[in-house]
Amino acid sequence: MSTTFEPNVLTTEAKRTTTTPRHLHVAGIASLMILALFAPFYFYPFLLMKLMCMALMAASFNLLFGYGGMLSFGHAAFIGSAAYIAGYAAKEMHLSPLLAIILGMAAATAVGWLFGLVAIRRRGIQFAMITLALSQLIYFIFLQAPFTHGEDGLQDIPRGTVLGILNLGNSLTMYYFILAFTVAGLLFIYRMVNSPFGQVVIAIRDNEARATSLGYNVHGYKLAVLMIAAAIAGLGGALKALLFQIATLNDATYLASTEVVIVALVGGIGTMLGPLAGAAAIVGLDWFFAESKFPVMVINGLVFMACVLLFRQGIVGTIAAAIEKRRMQGTEESKDA
Repeated sequence: MSTTFEPNVLTTEAKRTTTTPRHLHVAGIASLMILALFAPFYFYPFLLMKLMCMALMAASFNLLFGYGGMLSFGHAAFIGSAAYIAGYAAKEMHLSPLLAIILGMAAATAVGWLFGLVAIRRRGIQFAMITLALSQLIYFIFLQAPFTHGEDGLQDIPRGTVLGILNLGNSLTMYYFILAFTVAGLLFIYRMVNSPFGQVVIAIRDNEARATSLGYNVHGYKLAVLMIAAAIAGLGGALKALLFQIATLNDATYLASTEVVIVALVGGIGTMLGPLAGAAAIVGLDWFFAESKFPVMVINGLVFMACVLLFRQGIVGTIAAAIEKRRMQGTEESKDA
């Protein structure tokens, strides 16, 4: 188990983080919510919205790999599908933002279902390579499809209004609109992972043969997780298309998948807050070095290498491990006393 890509390493990490005292979880979540509510008054809202979209995409990968044990290199297909369909629905069909997002998520879910039909019976690197190949296939379909406008992409996508009263053209309104979806998406993942369904998924990740022998429909569970992850990635892609008011091939290229993987790994695979921390780190680096002559991609690559070599559990995983170690030391000292 020499790298963080080993499912057993992730299993150990997930078990370790769940022993963190409950009051720390509650205090941390409450602090994050308060910070999120007031953040646009102190930080650039556009940057925060980009961060939240990226966090949703990384949370999708974290759900699929961290809890489902399926390493996917095809997230760009889910993100790009949702971005194009949501953008087309808002611009050409003049649908409301909510309907455009729902259609985008439905398209991403359908793509996830197609991926599952082909790849769900494969594991490890075989599953990863199949998803990468299918993602490239989707990319070339978007490149040739007339409604995507090729390399120009869909431009000037209207943000519209929600229920006729919330104008998303206002930056603050758009911020809280994306914040609501981000909180809902992360809470949904938390509830799903801690449900009986999620426990079966984790059991399949840990020992697929044992889960099969107990009578669980392993491939059915894995397909369901893949489709849910695709829908959440699609939510991030659709929100990003409305935010930037553009959907291009950049959303469907393999680099989009790579960025999602880096964000999830930097934040901490198999941790609930890892995607948020990873998105904050990567988006923050992009912003900080935006005017630098040094290529930002190189900096992101160096950060990724540092995490893999020095902090294999990612930002949140490392912090949780330190808290747990300190708590265990305190417990042992109290016993000795």
